[in-house]
Amino acid sequence: MQLTPQQRRALDEEGYLVLEGFCAPAFRDELRAHLEALFTAEGDRAGAEFKQEAGSRRLANLVDKGEVFWRAISDSRLLACVHHVLGPEIKLSSLNARSVNPHWAQPQPLHADMGALPDERGPWVCNSVWMLNDFTPENGALRVVPGSHRRGRLPQAALADPLAPHPEEVLLTGSAGTVAVVNSHLWHGGTANRTEAPRLALHGFFCRRDKPQQQYQRRLLRPETQARLSPELRHLLALDDPLNDALSAAPARRSGFLR
Repeated sequence: MQLTPQQRRALDEEGYLVLEGFCAPAFRDELRAHLEALFTAEGDRAGAEFKQEAGSRRLANLVDKGEVFWRAISDSRLLACVHHVLGPEIKLSSLNARSVNPHWAQPQPLHADMGALPDERGPWVCNSVWMLNDFTPENGALRVVPGSHRRGRLPQAALADPLAPHPEEVLLTGSAGTVAVVNSHLWHGGTANRTEAPRLALHGFFCRRDKPQQQYQRRLLRPETQARLSPELRHLLALDDPLNDALSAAPARRSGFLR
């Protein structure tokens, strides 16, 4: 996929790009069905490898839980967008799902993923939000503050109340199958679900290769899963990267990123 000038400008200046119709209906339905089966199978343990959250169902470590997820993270169109944000050297940081429960009125505060600011090399975190249900103003769509990834401040330091509506915020809405690529230094947060149905998204989170993964893939993935991965996927997951092992094994650094 070659990004258009308008798409590159959206990622650079606004900090996000919404790709309507990105996911074919059959693949969208396959992802959704597989996630719902995992929610049922894992029950109260769902998401425990990373975090659990009041008002939402979560799943984590999804690379280990089905080849359907391998196809999502290796999509060349998605990776072209991530490369534009982060540069040539990227890796998957985590692959999770989040489903906001019906009638959950508590939004997320505005935040930057990993509590991260760009460094001297520029951005180093980028998320993809796969909308597996329609995202609407009523069901918990993501709110973002355009251009905030370039402010050099975290929202908790810049705002009196990161939970409050922001005068510049916009909602990222779209029909099921839309994917939003977000520079994760952008101020963003999920909103309240005021509808009768859950709102489900898959989150493919990437980082630069010189930074630690949010979830250390080589430790999480079962040996039988690792043995089945292609060389390209092993590279994307940094499974044979000594630098990634060193970054992820440093307790003082990992504790600050896995919150």
